[in-house]
Amino acid sequence: MSERPLILISNDDGVQAQGIKELTRMMCQLGNVVVVAPNGPRSAASCCISPLTTIIVELLKEEEGLTVYQCSGTPTDCVKLALDGLLTQKPDLVVSGINHGDNASVSIHYSGTVGAAIEACMKQVPAIAYSLKTKSHECNFRPYEEVVLQTARYALEHGLPQDVLLNVNFPEVEQLKGIKVCRMGRGRWMKEMAKEGEGAYHLTGYFLNLEPEAEDTDYWALDHGFASITPLQLDMTAHRVIESLKRTPLTPP
Repeated sequence: MSERPLILISNDDGVQAQGIKELTRMMCQLGNVVVVAPNGPRSAASCCISPLTTIIVELLKEEEGLTVYQCSGTPTDCVKLALDGLLTQKPDLVVSGINHGDNASVSIHYSGTVGAAIEACMKQVPAIAYSLKTKSHECNFRPYEEVVLQTARYALEHGLPQDVLLNVNFPEVEQLKGIKVCRMGRGRWMKEMAKEGEGAYHLTGYFLNLEPEAEDTDYWALDHGFASITPLQLDMTAHRVIESLKRTPLTPP
């Protein structure tokens, strides 16, 4: 067995997206790579899975150090498929992206890019999601390569805390000002449904940043030219509320 680490890659833009091709090129510098990605766009798939349909997988490429599959499922399906069906050993790292479009603030909850990383984290594999704040399908990913390699190398060498994954976002700039380790900013999507005709709507809207001056948030970092690194955790329990909730009529003595 090769001493090079095994790295699994997925995304939600589809196996032919530029972002995943660039991420694959970068990860091949660090280890042996297996790509398992959707056969087309699955944006905003979150942690969606496909329990009611048959998932079709196709081998696209197999060469020394790199194997590429596409499948008919979601990003989360792709990670499940890789871990439970395609790989003969547990990967040392799962990376997802590089997404065309940021996944900061509440967009984390919708993101198929983050969803793939969450699935890996559930399986106790170090996982990182990468996204670029852009509206373009053709981007220059070179300004972000050093940070991608740095974060992936760190996860490979040191691991990540149990039930924690990293969410990394980049602004679309020619040169990063640096890196900020930060929290999710508070915000929401507004006016999300546009009417096309009688009974017909399409998803639209704009993001409202509720903390534009908060320098410890991911959106502040992106808006000021920094890469943001946000540690996320699987445990969504509001621990600070438990004791006060116990003292309400909901839980009588």
